[in-house]
Amino acid sequence: MIVDSATADRLAEAPHLAEVQGRSLWQDARVRFFRNKAAVASLVVLSLIAFFAFFGGFFAAFDNETIDFTLMGANAYKGVPSFETGHYFGVDSDGRDLFARTVQGTRISLLVGIVGAGVAVIVGTLYGATAGYFGGRIDGIMMRTVDVLMSIPFMFVLILMLVIFGRSILMLFIGIGLISWLDMARIARGQTLTLKNKEFVEAAVATGVSPMKIILRHIVPNLIGIVVVYATLLIPGMIITESFISFLGLGVQEPATSLGALIDTGADNLNNGTRWQLYFPLFFFVTTLFAFFFVGDGLRDALDPKDR
Repeated sequence: MIVDSATADRLAEAPHLAEVQGRSLWQDARVRFFRNKAAVASLVVLSLIAFFAFFGGFFAAFDNETIDFTLMGANAYKGVPSFETGHYFGVDSDGRDLFARTVQGTRISLLVGIVGAGVAVIVGTLYGATAGYFGGRIDGIMMRTVDVLMSIPFMFVLILMLVIFGRSILMLFIGIGLISWLDMARIARGQTLTLKNKEFVEAAVATGVSPMKIILRHIVPNLIGIVVVYATLLIPGMIITESFISFLGLGVQEPATSLGALIDTGADNLNNGTRWQLYFPLFFFVTTLFAFFFVGDGLRDALDPKDR
């Protein structure tokens, strides 16, 4: 069989074309993400911080509640960071090991950010997708409710909830998550307005699929990309909010702690010759925030390269 040069070139390129055509959206996104060096480095940093937060306690020589009475109060400046004494990050003004407390504070701040963002994303996505799909009067009522809630000062509502229902980690999870879903609802609603007129949704309607099944099986899965990006950018905001609340003394209560509470304590003792009380928790706080922001930017560019 005689094949001309043009046909031979097409046949040679066929395997490569098949490979490109067979790659899914998520595979393309993964390739683009791993080309972003800042995002990959931030992902590694986040993994190390998560390992420190959840497994760092196994490497601590002291627990977070043990008090060394010889290093508390005015003598706290003697508890400098040292591997010989086992106080890797030094001690705080109450004579407690700062390494163990930083581990606990980082873990609680991460959990508040992740759980709070999870609650906000789930509630906001379902609410916005429902409003956008049904449209009309239902959409108007639901979104005007969102507008009214957004006009209420967020921090005032959160502080009021903590005062009324008690200051606890659980209330922080619920309060921050349930108040932060409003922006997600608007984003999900806007995306749903464009999705509900697509062919696969019209086909589902024509076959008699119920509206809620269409929302859960067809609309929400197509919102995953933007939901993931928004969640990675929402987590730092959650951590900042929790840190600010703890800085005011309304967040996590003793003997538990968070990065915000540790930064507050370190700032109070900044001029007492114990600056490490501020530097170590502040380092983990700033590093975590920047890492999440870079990962979020990387995911945004990977999932929607047209915005670059």
